[in-house]
Amino acid sequence: MYLKPGASNPYQQYRQNQVVTASPYQLLLMLFDGALRFVRQAGEALERRDNSGANNYLGRAQKIVAELMSSLDFRQGRLPEDLYKIYEYMHRRLVEANVRKSREPLEEVEGMLLELRESWAEAGRRGGNARGRHPETSLSSRGG
Repeated sequence: MYLKPGASNPYQQYRQNQVVTASPYQLLLMLFDGALRFVRQAGEALERRDNSGANNYLGRAQKIVAELMSSLDFRQGRLPEDLYKIYEYMHRRLVEANVRKSREPLEEVEGMLLELRESWAEAGRRGGNARGRHPETSLSSRGG
């Protein structure tokens, strides 16, 4: 593998290449995977009473949920509006988990993220990848 000048390590370059070459569905699934990873890590940090670590992971999960909110194309009908409300709720619950240092909101958000991720994965398997865009939502910030 050729390392670009200034690249810090091969794994980082590999991940960057994955993002650059990913379809809109793959990008969306990567976001969900990242949010799930950070929510789980936040829960583990809370169990260890590592409030600083929990704050870090929750902040990262919140940023991903905010990106999901900002990527919706509201010209595509009602689905993006409904998804926005779900993402907004998840964001509020993540903030609540951080303020209260509570796992309960994290468990709820994790379940919601898993369900949404599976729904998008199924949509991609059913033909979304062939069109290269999200049905009804289009990733507006990606030009999808």
